[in-house]
Amino acid sequence: MSGIILFDGICNFCDHSVQFIIKRDKKAVYKFTSLQSDAGQEILRKHNVPTNIDSFILVENNKCYYKTSAALRICKNLNGGWKLLYGLIIVPKPIRDYFYSVFAKNRMKWFGQRDSCTLPSPELRKRFL
Repeated sequence: MSGIILFDGICNFCDHSVQFIIKRDKKAVYKFTSLQSDAGQEILRKHNVPTNIDSFILVENNKCYYKTSAALRICKNLNGGWKLLYGLIIVPKPIRDYFYSVFAKNRMKWFGQRDSCTLPSPELRKRFL
């Protein structure tokens, strides 16, 4: 199994989240691309992702997952106790996504943003589209 994670490349929290995932994804299950990149835009078009989606997006087995569904599915494949968070999938999606949306709406205010995407190191570059 492999997946592609699309993230907001100018969001500091999103960038830190990608670094967090990379450190715990020892099997290199995931590849990454920013929503703003050409590759990201192509994936969004290919999967008919609504333009109002402001979220981590996981494309896995040709299906898109948004918000908490994406985050929890990603946790399921990370090393360590992070797998246990997948158990939160039993919480009804509207409740999970409500809290996700509140956080997402404020993430730039709380964590700031960059002028451009962070460039990955040469050894990690192969994991970015």
